[in-house]
Amino acid sequence: MNAVRNERFMNKITEQQAVRLPGFCDVHVHLREPGFSYKETIRTGTMAAAAGGYTAVCTMPNLNPVPDSPEHLAVQEAIIEKDAVIHVYPYAAITVNEDGEELVPMELLKDRVVAFSDDGRGIQSEEMMKEAMVRAKALGKLITAHCEDNTLLRGGYIHDGRYARANGHPGICSESEWGQIERDLKLAKETGCGYHVCHISCKESVDLIRQAKADGIDVTCETAPHYLLLCEDDLQEEGRFKMNPPLRSAEDREALIRGIQDKTIDVIATDHAPHSMEEKSKGLQKSAFGITGIETAFPLLYTYLVKKNIVTMERLMELLVYEPRKRFGIPFNENDYSIWDLEAKTVIRSENFLSKGKATPFDGWNVNGICQKTVVNGKTVFERGNQ
Repeated sequence: MNAVRNERFMNKITEQQAVRLPGFCDVHVHLREPGFSYKETIRTGTMAAAAGGYTAVCTMPNLNPVPDSPEHLAVQEAIIEKDAVIHVYPYAAITVNEDGEELVPMELLKDRVVAFSDDGRGIQSEEMMKEAMVRAKALGKLITAHCEDNTLLRGGYIHDGRYARANGHPGICSESEWGQIERDLKLAKETGCGYHVCHISCKESVDLIRQAKADGIDVTCETAPHYLLLCEDDLQEEGRFKMNPPLRSAEDREALIRGIQDKTIDVIATDHAPHSMEEKSKGLQKSAFGITGIETAFPLLYTYLVKKNIVTMERLMELLVYEPRKRFGIPFNENDYSIWDLEAKTVIRSENFLSKGKATPFDGWNVNGICQKTVVNGKTVFERGNQ
C-alpha cells in the first residue's frame, strides 16, 4: 500500500520541477501552549509545521496546566480549535502534573488524546510504569515514554563521551536512556501494552528494541533528524547544540542509521522544542534543553540521507508519513499534502523560521528542497511568499 501511495504522490510536475508529497506526521512536538506561549504558540507552531510539509502533529503534555484531567485538557483543546492550521492531536500525561506519583484518570481522557506520555521526564518507579501499562492496555491506548533514569544523570548535560572529557563537561551516560528502555520492555512483555519509545539516541537502545521486536513485544520507537545527522564530534559551545537526550558518539549515530534501514526504528519525529533566544544563549551548560526542528526536517533528511543513497525516498515516506499514522491511529487523508521543489538549493537560516524558536544546530547548512505549498483538507494553509 505504501509503495502505491508513494508512486501516486511523488508525481513530478515537470514544468515546475515540483513534487507532491503526502502530508508528514510528527508524533513528537512541543507547541508550548498553554503555559509557555513566549516560546511557541499553537498558531506559530502549526504554521512552522505547515512550512515544513507537516499536516498532522502530536503535541506533548509538558504544559501549564498539564493535560492530566478533562478540565486541563480542555484548555489546550480550545486553543487548538481556534488557532491550529493543521491537524493537532494532544497527548495526556501519564501521571498527575507529570510528577510520577499518581496516575491520571486515563478512562476519562482516552477518547480525546492520541496516547499517554510524561515526556520530558522518565517514569522513575517500575511499579508506576507497570500500573500505567496495565491500564493503558485495558483502554487500547499506547504508552509513549521518555526514558531517562534520574539516578544516572549526575549533573550531566551533554553525552558522556570524548567531547565532554576534553572540554570539562559532566556527561549524561547512555545507560540513563537504555536502562529504562530495558526495564519497560520487560513490563511491555508482561502486560501486553503497546509501547512507543521517544527519541532514541544510542546503539544499546537500537539493539534492545531490535531484539524485543524479534521476541514479539508490541514496541515501536522514534529517533530525530539531529541524531541521524550529528554526533558529539559536531558539538560547539552553544546552546543550539543542547538537547535531551544529547548528541552521542559517531558509533551511536551509525547504529541509528542502521536502525532506520532495517526498520528497527519505525518513525522519525522532530522533537521540535522551541525556547526563547535568552534561554538558548547561555552555552552548553546553562541553556535550556531542546532545539527547533520541524521546518528543516525533510530538507535535511532528503539531502543527507536520500540523495546520498543511505535510505530511499520510499523508506523516508514510511518514516515520516505512514508508520507514525499507523502506530498512533492517525487518519491518512489524500487531501493533506505538500508541494516541494526538490531541485531547489537553499541555506538554512534560523532567522527566517516561522517558529518562535530559532535555535538549531543546522544553521548555515546547505540543503535541497523547498516547500512551496501545504494543503490540509484541500485548503492551502501555507504558500511560500504569502505567509
